[in-house]
Amino acid sequence: MRPGGGRIGLYAKGRVMGAHVIGVVGPSGVGKDTVMHALATAHPDIRLARRVITRPEEAGGEDFDALSEAGFDLRVAEGGFALWWEAHGLRYGIPQEEVAGEDTILVNLSRTVLGAARARFEHFAVLSLVAAPETLAARLAARGRESREEVAARLARAEFVRPKGADVIEISNDGALEDTVAQALDALYPVRV
Repeated sequence: MRPGGGRIGLYAKGRVMGAHVIGVVGPSGVGKDTVMHALATAHPDIRLARRVITRPEEAGGEDFDALSEAGFDLRVAEGGFALWWEAHGLRYGIPQEEVAGEDTILVNLSRTVLGAARARFEHFAVLSLVAAPETLAARLAARGRESREEVAARLARAEFVRPKGADVIEISNDGALEDTVAQALDALYPVRV
């Protein structure tokens, strides 16, 4: 059996610690959602947390629940989010029920809320995805959600301080998805049974 009673085993400072919530972070265009879906497909103990976003449903992209600003405010006031933040002119929330249970839960997070996530979740780790600027530029252009100026701004933020700490695993997502997933699983599950 894996350490942590079915949770991901991570090596940190010579010991194994169980992680229940994994914050997946990285610059826009790095492929967070694609990698998260592939990891959940590859490992039966991993599930994805569905975010609530103040973005219209028709905007596309990831699977999310759209909510108005007023609805978001009400949910915050009622304590409905385990974690919430603002980024890129939108508000994002992780509903309490999305981080309940015994599975390992992948959550697409902003790098700016890692401190709050570490404080909120007792068993937390970070999967930091990185890619070369030209890879990010091509992916952002291909998804077609942002203007040329917005893409340039996102690329300028791409090298925003990378997360550091014993709970951070950094994986490059420049190559094939299968390679990224294999590297992430090897890092997240270092103990084989």
